[in-house]
Amino acid sequence: MNTSQQAISSATKSHFSVIIVGGGQAGLSLSYYLQQSDTDHLVIEKHSAAHAWRTQRWDTFCLVTPNWQCNLPGYPYRGDDPHGFMVKAQIIEFLDGFIKHVNPPIKEGVEVRQVKARPQGGFSVSTSSGEYSADQVVVASGGYHIPIIPRMAERIPASIKQIHSEQYRNPAALPEGNVLVVGSGQSGAQIAEDLHLAGKKVFLAVGDAPRCARFYRGRDVVDWLADMNYYDLPVDQHPLREGVRDNTNHYVTGRDGGRDIDLRKFASEGMALFGYLNDLKDGKLQFSGNLAEMLDQADAVYNRINLSIDKYIAENNIEAPPSSTYEPVWKPETENLELDLIAAGITSIVWCIGFRPDFSWIEPPIFNGRGYPAHSRGVTSQTGLYFLGLPWLYTWGSGRFSGIDRDAKYISEMIASTKSVIATNQIAA
Repeated sequence: MNTSQQAISSATKSHFSVIIVGGGQAGLSLSYYLQQSDTDHLVIEKHSAAHAWRTQRWDTFCLVTPNWQCNLPGYPYRGDDPHGFMVKAQIIEFLDGFIKHVNPPIKEGVEVRQVKARPQGGFSVSTSSGEYSADQVVVASGGYHIPIIPRMAERIPASIKQIHSEQYRNPAALPEGNVLVVGSGQSGAQIAEDLHLAGKKVFLAVGDAPRCARFYRGRDVVDWLADMNYYDLPVDQHPLREGVRDNTNHYVTGRDGGRDIDLRKFASEGMALFGYLNDLKDGKLQFSGNLAEMLDQADAVYNRINLSIDKYIAENNIEAPPSSTYEPVWKPETENLELDLIAAGITSIVWCIGFRPDFSWIEPPIFNGRGYPAHSRGVTSQTGLYFLGLPWLYTWGSGRFSGIDRDAKYISEMIASTKSVIATNQIAA
């Protein structure tokens, strides 16, 4: 079927062999492989293709992994800076090229409201634009659906502007005054840096996120870890097993060619650091006295990663610059356990404590006790129902540009295998 015939068919059909929910890089990657096997399918996207990259990233956002890891199906990075880090506009341009490359059969601006298994097999898919059905369904909507903002926020004075990290764009968009950033994962650390570099007085509530070096012994740490096959390690072989899916990403940045993010350095330059944010009482935020512990833990991970690289270099007789160990450039003399928002001149808060998934629209009982889909490499216990694009679906790269190709190809193979079983059962019936 050619492209124009496919578009007409998708516009008029209500049943497909496969329906893909989500038009991000995961759903588009699978569409690429389904087209290779001439499998009729439809991508349903609530907003527009690659929507999150356009609307949920701040102005100075850039990749934290080098450009060479951007390797989508049939569409590797072709720029002249493979060891650089694409900025927001370049990422969008890259994805627009991929969308054109795939040319998926897609319905945009359509919300999937329910996926239900049918007694006769397959699935019914209820959407904001009507009813569909499919022999197989792939959920490629990611796992970051609902921004997390604690109920405590309801008691913060209305005069203080509160936003989630997905709403943050730039320092100028915030009110005049000081800023509290809550959370020190990748987004929190990078947003805190963005504000700090702009001359804002930043108060940062630090969490348990680890950190890593940007460059070590003459190369990007990502290059070393790739050579060490870290990015090919399946989740079932990771020391933490499925527990790794709960880990917070290491904070580091690709900004200005890439560098470490060192919260201690920020503190020495005037950023105010606190431990976990616990509560709000009488207009004062309450913090755990664990700042030193959190900083030490992050640095320990930093040094452990570098030690693993040292070991690899030694075992393989690789010539490289000398090894080194990070030594703290600042230590908290005392722990600040309270913060009076008004007295501190804080006029805005940026919540950077992540998202929670929402799969309430999926009826088949394939979820574990924490509401997370139980699966093996994206394949669930419900025949014909799959997930794609989740963090650590199979490897570290499963939710990223680096690993989605492998996962999408695997799911397409599972779809083809199940398709054969469905066809055999239909003939027998």
